[in-house]
Amino acid sequence: MDIATPPLLHIDAKINPEPVEARDRLIVALDFPSAGAAMELVDQLQGTCRWFKVGMELYYAAGNAVVEHLRNRGFEVFLDLKLHDIPNTVAGAVRTVARAGASLLTVHAGGGEAMLRAAAEAASGPDSPRLLAVTVLTSMDAAQLIGVGVCGTPAAQVVRLAKLAQGVGIGGVVCSAEEVGAVREAMGPALNRTGPLLVVPGIRPAGADVGDQRRVATPAEAIAAGASMLVVGRPITQANDPAKAAAAILKEMEG
Repeated sequence: MDIATPPLLHIDAKINPEPVEARDRLIVALDFPSAGAAMELVDQLQGTCRWFKVGMELYYAAGNAVVEHLRNRGFEVFLDLKLHDIPNTVAGAVRTVARAGASLLTVHAGGGEAMLRAAAEAASGPDSPRLLAVTVLTSMDAAQLIGVGVCGTPAAQVVRLAKLAQGVGIGGVVCSAEEVGAVREAMGPALNRTGPLLVVPGIRPAGADVGDQRRVATPAEAIAAGASMLVVGRPITQANDPAKAAAAILKEMEG
């Protein structure tokens, strides 16, 4: 069923009003293998949420069509593709997926300065999504970083990559709640329309199963630490009553 919603807060590539309402700060992850399953969950939420994340699993199954469908229904889309390739390839991918109308799009900060700069240039058009640089996945801890040759702490690596992204014009990052305070200090406060947008996944309500995540936090902890927006998946999508679970998280965020 289609859900009538009030005008949404749109975050574009050039202007970043800091979200203030809880519903503008919660992104529900549609990690499903088909568009049908994803839309079933959207319907179950009964208009509780305004933002949805389309990640690789759903995007590879349904492509730009699922982004366009969500936009046509009045929702905002966080397209989490974590683009990571040579600069020319990433720039082309940014231009291609921009046509679907997503508000946010991720690239991997680990791709380096040249790749990030190419992505930023490709997303400079008036209808392009705002780019977010993914720093260190929330499934990784210090031991796993050492395994891929990064000997510093996760926090140090996250701040390093966040500053790299900001230096080439990408004013938003994805990081865990453990680092969001340090990133906020390094990138600057979100007190104006061009402040950094810090999106935090790995959110788990108190007592919830952390699954394959390592660096997690409750919704209240992440907001208090300086997060702009939160990404929540399984605590909502696998709940017996997704709308009730989402409402509980929104209430905690408001508190």
